[in-house]
Amino acid sequence: MNTAVPSLRTAPAPLVAAGNAVLLGAHPSTDTDLHRVRPGIYTARRAWEDLPAWDRYLLRVHAFRLVRPDAMFSHESAAALRGLPLFGHPRHLHIFDERRERSLAYGDVHVHTSADRRRAQDADGILLTTVADTVIDLARALPPAFGLAVADAAVRTSDVTGIDLRAVLERQRNPRGRRRAEWVLSRTTPLAESVGESLSRAVIEWCGFPSPVLQREHHVEGRRYRSDFCWPEHRVIGESDGWMKYGGGGDPAASAVAIREEKRREDALRRAGWRIARWDYAGAITVTGLRDALTRAGLSPTRAPDTANLFAVARNPRSA
Repeated sequence: MNTAVPSLRTAPAPLVAAGNAVLLGAHPSTDTDLHRVRPGIYTARRAWEDLPAWDRYLLRVHAFRLVRPDAMFSHESAAALRGLPLFGHPRHLHIFDERRERSLAYGDVHVHTSADRRRAQDADGILLTTVADTVIDLARALPPAFGLAVADAAVRTSDVTGIDLRAVLERQRNPRGRRRAEWVLSRTTPLAESVGESLSRAVIEWCGFPSPVLQREHHVEGRRYRSDFCWPEHRVIGESDGWMKYGGGGDPAASAVAIREEKRREDALRRAGWRIARWDYAGAITVTGLRDALTRAGLSPTRAPDTANLFAVARNPRSA
């Protein structure tokens, strides 16, 4: 495993310390154009309001670093810095301190410790747990489908492999959340190309549908296409549509081309005898859209659904 540390995500908006603002003649607490990210640290209110939930959380992490530059970030805080998936706006900042005898929480900060050591990495002057440690910590703590999405993203975008992740888990003695982490690692794959695909795989399993083939190539009418999910024996293809899939980088002309190409692709696959089911992120997270799309395409469950996991798939108690 390569030990090089890639650059981390920078603060998505400028931060200013109250002490610096006072030098300019006013305390930021009296400025209605500023938003307090944490005590003593501010950002422009308009910038804060325009940020999505995951970037607001990332800004909170960077604000905490300004007041605690020695902190080693872990869990969701390390994931945010590395660009791994977040779900909602995590309630707490997470740091790891192996010097402590027990974990504690104060305000919006959780300080973790463990008999199982965490390896620290220094990236751009920021201390945080390694990718593998971060993934295993979250696989233990997050709802299983979200833990799977984090693990899939890590093996897809970094030099960490499933073998590396399993080695970390095997070294740890802590039994808490171990069964959940083992479920995640037994299904982790770099073939999942998006968070939506990872969540969809979990929902497909829990609905009782047969296991799909991932990223299968189809040679149709002289062209080559790939499908997100495929059930060859049933002639069914499943497609998980992301909201950026046809975005074209904000170029309307590029978006129109992408949509036309996708229609051409789908028409060719239908002519070749494939039935196609499509759903989006909301369809997967609420279960119904994914399940109904596959049922309409002619795919039937082969085992009883896991109703407990299906009921909880969209619920993340660690986030607002």
